[in-house]
Amino acid sequence: MRAILMKRVFRNANDNEIYMHINEIQDRIIEEMSARDDLTDKYKYIIDMAKELAMPGEQLRSEENLIKGCQSSVWIKAECKDDKISLWGDSDSLITKGMIALLIRIFNNQPAEQIMRADLYFIHEAGLSAHLSPSRADGLAAIINHIKTSVEDTLNT
Repeated sequence: MRAILMKRVFRNANDNEIYMHINEIQDRIIEEMSARDDLTDKYKYIIDMAKELAMPGEQLRSEENLIKGCQSSVWIKAECKDDKISLWGDSDSLITKGMIALLIRIFNNQPAEQIMRADLYFIHEAGLSAHLSPSRADGLAAIINHIKTSVEDTLNT
């Protein structure tokens, strides 16, 4: 029964992803990115992910959800219910918002403990790390750290 539950339908920001383990979702993203021939197509994919991300409410764009250390304005919020994490995010940059959408796709509806231990290898394996500017790479690291800190905070409340 547990194996069947792990393959249940996963509802991400677009309500169309199969519920999988974090690594399975990363593997799917790597496949999707590998199918794109050049850097322009990969960035188009990231921008498309940004456009598909659910529109956040104004409550998300608060000072407490604002991430420090990003060139763009970035807001992330995490909540825990029944040991599953729900994430919301937004940015004023389409590329950054697309990266947030990928992270939400990976982490949303996952157990907090798995998020805390997750190795986000998709960034390197999909070829993204080779094309991120130093400031964007720093911003992405800040977003990931903020998500993990937010998840940890939900466990402590």
